[in-house]
Amino acid sequence: MWQAFAQPSAWTLFFFGFASGLPFLLVAGTLAYWLREGGLELKQITMIASAGLAYSLKFLWAPLLDRLRLPLLGHFGQRRSWLLLAMGTVIAGLVGMSLVGPQQLALFVWVTIAVAVAGATLDIAVDAYRVEIAPPEFQGALVATYSLGYRIALIVTGAVALVLADHIAWHWVYRIMAAAMAIPLLACLLAREPDVLRVRTEGWMEGLREGVVAPFADFFQRFGWGTAALLLLFILSMKISDQALVGGIIGPFYLDQGFTKTEIAGVTKVYGIWIGLAGAFLGGLAVARWGVYWPLLVAIICGAASNLLYLLLIGANGDLGLLTLVISGENLAQGLLGTCAVAFMSALINLRYTATQYALFSSLIMLPGKILGFYSGAIVEAYSGYASYFWLSTVLALPAVGLFFVLRKRHGLVVSSARPEEQGG
Repeated sequence: MWQAFAQPSAWTLFFFGFASGLPFLLVAGTLAYWLREGGLELKQITMIASAGLAYSLKFLWAPLLDRLRLPLLGHFGQRRSWLLLAMGTVIAGLVGMSLVGPQQLALFVWVTIAVAVAGATLDIAVDAYRVEIAPPEFQGALVATYSLGYRIALIVTGAVALVLADHIAWHWVYRIMAAAMAIPLLACLLAREPDVLRVRTEGWMEGLREGVVAPFADFFQRFGWGTAALLLLFILSMKISDQALVGGIIGPFYLDQGFTKTEIAGVTKVYGIWIGLAGAFLGGLAVARWGVYWPLLVAIICGAASNLLYLLLIGANGDLGLLTLVISGENLAQGLLGTCAVAFMSALINLRYTATQYALFSSLIMLPGKILGFYSGAIVEAYSGYASYFWLSTVLALPAVGLFFVLRKRHGLVVSSARPEEQGG
């Protein structure tokens, strides 16, 4: 465990996690406050803040990060060159948002979308770097330090940005946020490029096959169609309980139970982030000590069961002690699950197609919960209460538990990152 957390890459991932987290709220939640104060209608605000959907579509351009060698920046290496490009674009985009402002709405929207795409690209590059820079047994530690940086960025761009906006204009807040990206940019310049042998292709068709077709064909070839299909179903189901509460249902639930916005922000957005971070580090320690599989099973069960804690809040009438207890259990379990899930998906990757395959897995793992969250309001109204939804979100994790044992029994669930040279590259 000491070796896993003491390696230099673990702390490089701390800075890269900060970089990944920095643009996320600035094109979504925090941006909505700026737009509201700018006099925009709620319909306009929600449409513009939906620029964050780029994070759900990142698998569409992920093959570029595996195959395209950037001009000028290319001498930094395949991974660091894309990291530098994405960070630089985020900085330029945030400054651009501060210069344009919501008053020039059409141009402002396009600049916001550019920042969201750059942030999603940064996510792809960071995930690919993490998978390639260390073996699977060290991935839990890398995810933990990445999560630390990411969650600090959420505090900076969430709570700190809102406090600053009470004292200075929004355009200065966004310039300060852009300046904060200079720290991970410097870390990227000093970081080591992963030692991965990359396959070069000649011709457009060969490049298309290697970049788009081959990553998916490789996954099914390595595991076989049956096992690959089960693994994809397992990925789809393992975090459905977690993602089901990320959408719009949980905010109204808090308000309906008598909590003020200030109380919700303090407990869930500040205290809860640090508890989630503790869960992420606990997951990193568990993976380093016992491997990924049994900690993952425990994390899936705990993550699903933690949704039932919200039943305690029904009729709580603003009881802060009860809210703190629920958030402690739920965020600790979800932090544990997040680290174990990432470590598991990282072990499925062929390093020849790191960016493409991991972007696909990270998109799939969020999809079912997002869909469930989309219909959450209708479910609550149809069944006259929140309790039914919390039970449903918990029960829907049972297929993941069943699939775990099926994969374990039939195939041993033995997976490991495949080096390019092992695949004929």
